[in-house]
This record gives sequence, C-alpha cells and structure tokens, in this order.
Amino acid sequence: MKNITDILEERIKSLKNPTVVGLDPRLDYLPDALKKTATDSASAAQALEEYNRRIIDSIKDIVPAVKIQSAFYEMYGYHGVAAMEQTAAYAKKNGLIVMADVKRNDIGTTAEAYAAAFLDGDNYDYITVNPYPGYDGIKPFADACAKNNKGIFVLARMSNPSAADIQNMTLATGEPLYMHIGGLIEQWGRSMVGESGYSAIGAVVGATNPTEAAALRAKFKSVFFLVPGYGAQGGKGKDAAASFDGNGGGAIVNNSRGIIAAYKTDKYKGMTYYAAAREAAVAMADDLRAALGL
Repeated sequence: MKNITDILEERIKSLKNPTVVGLDPRLDYLPDALKKTATDSASAAQALEEYNRRIIDSIKDIVPAVKIQSAFYEMYGYHGVAAMEQTAAYAKKNGLIVMADVKRNDIGTTAEAYAAAFLDGDNYDYITVNPYPGYDGIKPFADACAKNNKGIFVLARMSNPSAADIQNMTLATGEPLYMHIGGLIEQWGRSMVGESGYSAIGAVVGATNPTEAAALRAKFKSVFFLVPGYGAQGGKGKDAAASFDGNGGGAIVNNSRGIIAAYKTDKYKGMTYYAAAREAAVAMADDLRAALGL
C-alpha cells in the first residue's frame, strides 16, 4: 500500500505544484463585511470558517494540500476548534491533503492522546511534531501513522531567525544540532519509506535557510520536507529549491498570508480575497517551477 507521502507526491506531480496553502486566518485578513459579523468567539470562528471555505473552493484544483495552524483557531476556544475541524473536513471533502500545524509532543500516554486526537480520525493526513522528547515522544505518533496511513513532520531547521540559537548549536561530534535531528528523523522513518522513496515521517526545514536545507537534503534522501518561510518571511523560490531533490520532488512549500491575504496587497487590489488567493497560488507555483527548472 502506498504511504501518505506517496499520495502527496503523486498529487504534487499531477498538478505540477509543490505548494501547500496555509489556512492561518486572522480577523484582520477578513474583508470588512465578513469581519463585522465577528462579534464574539462563536461568530468569529464562524467567520473564519466561511473565509476558509471560499479560499478552498478557489484553490482546490490547483494546489495539492492545505496546512491549518491550530493556534489561530484555538484562540477562540471550543468554537474555534470546531471551526478548525470543519475547515479540515471541508478541505478533505474537496480532495485536498490536510496538514495540521500543531507542533505537539510529550511522552507516554500524553503523546498517545495527542496522536489519537489528530491521527486517528479522518480530517488530518499529517501533523507537525516537536522532536525534543526524543523517540519516547515520537513513537506514539509513528505508531498512529503506521496504523492509519498518516504522516508527521518533525521540526528540524525552522525558518525564524532565532531558531539558529538552538538548532545551529555545534555538538560534541562537530555536527550542528539540526543535522543530528535530521539523522534521527531519517532513522525514525526508515520502516515507513514508501514507493516514492520517501518516508511518512518527514522534516520541517525553512526556506529562509537554503544552505542548511541543502545540507539536509543531500544527506537524508528518504526524508520529505515541509518548507515554511516562503513569502512574508522572506523566502523565495530559489531559496526553497534547496529542499528539493534532483528530480524536483521531496518537498512541499508553505505560504499562508501571502496567499490567503493576497487581496490586501497592491498587486491584487480590487480582487475578492478568494480570487486573489488563486492568483497568488498560481504565481507561487510558477516561481517554484522556474526555480526547480520544471
């Protein structure tokens, strides 16, 4: 049976678009008419869900996946969590691979509970996971992935500037910490490598660090990368290209506000937010294809 990363790779190749759209809405992103309906937690969550649905309708035929950052929903309590679940279900119904950016982890039964919450149901294909507890924390997620044909992305080299304070630390072996983590991710995922040559256990590797990304890509051939940092954080197609293999595979690049709030920029002025989102997604795909020579 194909693993989830095989399925993701096939969808990327069929659309010729290694892009994941981050559904990370804030009320400030919403058009005024919709924003005015958000008067409390319940109505705010409902407004975000409506916003997401229109974006999903607009991009579902040109992008392979969406990534939902749970913080933007959890801030509205149980109403927000319900909106996140409903957004994920709607995306799945429309044929998209769905990632939940939750960055969870712990050990023992707590990790098992986190894994069950996100990987036992139908809504999420991947989640993001923190590597800090080591394999004691990863194993419950890996077991859930194996049971349910799901995947995880483990934080390796993040896109924010201060990540270097920790992730670039030199270990006693002489290697930087992010490379050590990359090696652990590869080790943890060896039994879950699919037909594409990539495991269901992947890594988060920022587009803003192309030198580090290239080093990780060269060494860890079976690790699929989720690449944040494109767009608003400064990463461009040529930076993200460092995370891909020689055939233009092995990675997917996230863009959140650069797509879902594109209508607020001069380039897409006058367009509806969902029409602008589609145009911005097309422009990003073109940028990535050019950088990858596809």
